[in-house]
Amino acid sequence: LSLVLSLGATKDMGKMLGGDEEKDPDAAKKEEERQEALRQQEEERKAKYAKMEAEREVMRQGIRDKYGIKKKEEKEAEAQAALEANAEGSLTRPKKAIPPGCGDEEEEEEESILDTVIKYLPGPLQDMFKK
Repeated sequence: LSLVLSLGATKDMGKMLGGDEEKDPDAAKKEEERQEALRQQEEERKAKYAKMEAEREVMRQGIRDKYGIKKKEEKEAEAQAALEANAEGSLTRPKKAIPPGCGDEEEEEEESILDTVIKYLPGPLQDMFKK
């Protein structure tokens, strides 16, 4: 190291090579000020973007109101509320609605089919089925 310094190297070269660094008495204060300035810039940036996003949201809400569109969260909340309302008091899955034309009417149709078959049977057999 002393050989390098004797050849005309600067103090900075000595520092880079691991020599003794000069202690700056205000270094801690300067670093603290720099950190505070960075924090302040970050807060200003966040505030700026929050303000811009709020303005965008106002515009989006105006468009939603104009066209009757709901937010994704609102749609999900309504769907969830509808499911909960349907399943209120029930421990099982929601029951499926029985489509019209199903149920008791099938038995009546079977009877009418049986009646139709009986009509085509010979007389003595008809009497057996009617009893």
